Amino acid sequence: MIEQELIDKFVDNLMVNHHYSKETKKSYLEDIDNFVSFLSKNGGFTGFTKIGRVDVETYLTYLDEENYATDTVARRISALRSFYNFLVRNKFIKQNPFDLVQIRHKGRKLPRFFYEKEMEELFDAVKGDDPLSQRNSALLELLYATGMRVSECANLVLDQLDFANNIVLIHGKGDKDRYVPFGSYAKSALEKYFNDGRKELMQKNHQDHQYVFVNSRGKGLTSRGIEYILNQIIKKTSLTADIHPHMIRHTFATHMLEHGADLRTVQELLGHASLSTTQIYTHVTMEHLQKDYKKYFPR
Repeated sequence: MIEQELIDKFVDNLMVNHHYSKETKKSYLEDIDNFVSFLSKNGGFTGFTKIGRVDVETYLTYLDEENYATDTVARRISALRSFYNFLVRNKFIKQNPFDLVQIRHKGRKLPRFFYEKEMEELFDAVKGDDPLSQRNSALLELLYATGMRVSECANLVLDQLDFANNIVLIHGKGDKDRYVPFGSYAKSALEKYFNDGRKELMQKNHQDHQYVFVNSRGKGLTSRGIEYILNQIIKKTSLTADIHPHMIRHTFATHMLEHGADLRTVQELLGHASLSTTQIYTHVTMEHLQKDYKKYFPR
């Protein structure tokens, strides 16, 4: 069986049996392709079923020498381990060459977030009555109010918003749904956008669909489109930080904990399967508290 057929069978298994998103599928394919590309350039790829421990160790050494972040290395190895587990289960190979791989941790970086004054500056940057300013305001308010992922926001449709109870139904990773409340600021921005800006963009471009957030042509925003908008917003401020897709999500979680929210509550709101994933934010808030302590405590 040729190599592409093995990959196709693996990807079909992810989509059909595990209900993975298109973004996750893309990540798995990129991680497998990176591994194959490295071995091919070094004359060591002769097929997936012939990969051995030496090939794996060579690849790990390359990742280490190139100073890839620990999380990136862990993700790539996890994807390849899953792929080879699939090959073992379907009897294409007898043993998974990634089974005994251990990642050497270099120390986990704390997620970057915006302070509350920085968020206010971002909100000021999207003020305006034109359709795109209304959309940007509603987008930023909802991302901050719910901590939803950018991909979850891009796929959001009108029926998922309940304005009577100020709750949004979010379709998360692996078909896991969760309800998350939103506040009066987000509600006000969304209603203004729906009643004015979105309606104008849809009618002007003769569009008829249920996606909440639309681009200038009235079509649904993609994840990349949302990232672009966030980058344009930050350029209008005096902030020097680079913005990345999860930064508003990190900010939501950090601000919730700083104002006294329980860790398990934040876990539920973020849609984390494991509490250990959420615990990274306790380190963020502790770092912030220590800075304030040193600044304000007289001794």
